[in-house]
Amino acid sequence: MSFDHERLDVYQTAIAFIAWVGELLEGPLKNGRLSAAKHLDDASQSIANNIAEGNGKRSRPDRCRFLDMARGSALECAACLDGLAARRRLAAEEIAKGKELLERIVSMLWRMIESFQLSSPKTRTSTSTSTSTRG
Repeated sequence: MSFDHERLDVYQTAIAFIAWVGELLEGPLKNGRLSAAKHLDDASQSIANNIAEGNGKRSRPDRCRFLDMARGSALECAACLDGLAARRRLAAEEIAKGKELLERIVSMLWRMIESFQLSSPKTRTSTSTSTSTRG
């Protein structure tokens, strides 16, 4: 048995990113005490958690809210990687794969959010013939 969110490409990519972060934490960042490394660990897990939770929501606004939080966590991870590179804990070459995964995740989440918003009843063009008067 599998859950619906496990079939999503964006979720699978988020899991791949978590694994990539794990390699960093067990490798070049193992003996570091930088808050960016801890935050990277937490935020990477948050991406997958919010995708899973959002996918389980029934209303479009709730789904969008969780997918947007996942997107925010992905952007946080990108900032953590930039910070670690700025502190010379990681080289640009070392963060390239992670940034590639994050760009893919953010792009997929953005498209999912847009598709939910475009299919929302609030954003559809009304066919009503009523008019309003303005003073």
